[in-house]
Amino acid sequence: MDKLIHVVEDDDDIRFIVEYILIESGYRVESSATAKEFSAYMTHLRPDLILLDVMLPDGNGIELCRNLKSDIETHEIKIIIMSAHAAEKAVLEEACADDFISKPFDLDYLIDHVKKILPA
Repeated sequence: MDKLIHVVEDDDDIRFIVEYILIESGYRVESSATAKEFSAYMTHLRPDLILLDVMLPDGNGIELCRNLKSDIETHEIKIIIMSAHAAEKAVLEEACADDFISKPFDLDYLIDHVKKILPA
């Protein structure tokens, strides 16, 4: 599997666990802890999937998602929003995300959602 996933998550522990489980599942993984790091990354590479936290220290994941989905160069990138605070339906509609995962989540549940969005 050569699919690239970018994880945008400010919590170091969550980011580490998500990266680890994705790598163990055969994905290439990059990550950012802030919206600024993520924006810098997006100037160089285009991942196949973005796992995007809603609450970031310097930005809002819903706004980032909406901007990516409205940009002709990035609108086809699949995005899964992760949040402990947002309501699923509102996030999917407002952010135009491809999927939503509520925190806390089971790691098998996460991988199932990733595989649904990025089939082998």
